[in-house]
This record gives sequence, C-alpha cells and structure tokens, in this order.
Amino acid sequence: MIKSAVTIALVPQIKTGPWIFWNDLEMGMKQASELGFDGVELFTASADSIDPSKLEKLLAKYRLSLAALGTGAGKVLHGLTLTDPDPTMRAKAQAFVSDMIAFGARFGAPAIIGSMQGNVQPGADRQQTIEWFKESLEILADKASSLGVHLIYEPLNRYETKLFNTLESSVSLLESLKANQVKLLADLFHMNIEETALAQSIREFGNYIGHVHFADSNRKPMGFGHTGMAPIAEALREISYEGYVSAEAFPWPDSNAAAKQTIQQFRKFFR
Repeated sequence: MIKSAVTIALVPQIKTGPWIFWNDLEMGMKQASELGFDGVELFTASADSIDPSKLEKLLAKYRLSLAALGTGAGKVLHGLTLTDPDPTMRAKAQAFVSDMIAFGARFGAPAIIGSMQGNVQPGADRQQTIEWFKESLEILADKASSLGVHLIYEPLNRYETKLFNTLESSVSLLESLKANQVKLLADLFHMNIEETALAQSIREFGNYIGHVHFADSNRKPMGFGHTGMAPIAEALREISYEGYVSAEAFPWPDSNAAAKQTIQQFRKFFR
C-alpha cells in the first residue's frame, strides 16, 4: 500500500524552504496524526540533534512511522558535499551522512542524499566529480546495507546540480555502482522540470524508485500547480510501488492549510 508522509523541518538556522511543518517536532507530529498521515519525513541539523528515545515515544504516541531522514543540513550548515575536490571535506561529508543513516536505521527509515551530492565545480572535470560521488555512494550504501535499510539518492534539477537530473541518467549511475542498496527518489517538482513525461519515466524506471516527493510544479502543495497527477498515481500503482509519497512542498498558504491540502490530494489519488 502506498503511504502518506509529511515533512517537518527542525533546523532553526533555516527560515524558508519546501517543508510543511517547522521547528516543533511534537506539534508537527500531532497535526500529522490528526490529519491521518502515515508517517513523517524529518529534516534535522544532525544525527544527534534529536534524542532517539524521545522520537520513539512520539512516533508511538501519534501512531506514525519515520518515512525518511533528510541530510541536506550537512551542506547548508557546514558546507559539506560528497563531491568536494578536497578529500578531507568528502570524508567529513561521508561521516555526516553515515551518522544520519545510522540514526534513521533505528526506525527502519532511509537517509536521503539530495543537496549533499554537490555539483561540478567551475573548472573541475565532470567525470572525476562523478567518480568521487560513486565512491561516496558505495561507502554509504555499504553502511546502509549493514543496518538493513536502503540509501536514497535524489536527482535534482539542472539549476541545482550538473550531476544527474533525470531518472534515466540516475539509473545509469546506479547500475555502475558495486553496491545495490541505493534507490532513487522521484521528486515530482524536479521531474516537472527535467522529465519529458513523468508517468512514463516512473513506469520505465519504477524498479529503482524507493521514495516519492509529493509537490506540484511550483513546489506548492499538490493541486496548486499544473502537475497532471492522475497518470502519475496510476503509474505508481502499475509498478506496485509501496513506499511513501511525502510532501516536500512549501507551507503555502500556511503549514496547516498545506498539510490539509496534501492529505486531501493524497486520498484523492491513492485511496
């Protein structure tokens, strides 16, 4: 069964971004539970910024699961990426993500590599950058595998990275890895920029999809843009997707309204 999730940002230094609930973990979980979400996706400052025993109690209290854990704070707060030309910085980035993997694995949740993939730096060799990224992915995939979870890689649009922007190109990356524990995140916002036909890409590369981000073409909650959601939902059913459809969207017009809009749209297309 396809499951619903909503994002909660817990990084005080960040004031804006595509997350529905902000700053208050319990309040966000309480609202998610009352609206009927199955899980929450957390964006945290680090692996040790939340007491795992507290999170375990809150998940049980509000009958929620941890859907996934974002790692982007490593870049935003510390400037870390997995493709930094400096090997010391790459090692620090790997350690940051590794700790996130270990935290999420306690709850059976994968860590997401999005912005921490980095970019091809001006004047740098693209193939060398890709080799650095592959090395990092293999190290981190081994860590995830040892803990019984997948690692999630998110292709971003061309304005955010020059690495891999489509499901097809990302599948080529995954197939070149020695590790097989990496799955793709199909982010509908990024896909609206890069994919020719979203539903067809999902059908073609569905075996590699491990997580879905649910946002409209303008990154507002689904239903506030021009994404044709019905064929996308049908494609996800056709590939027998059973993971989370998680709202990584702007809290527009506010968090409560965005969450209500998201769960209404989720039920419209998936229940």
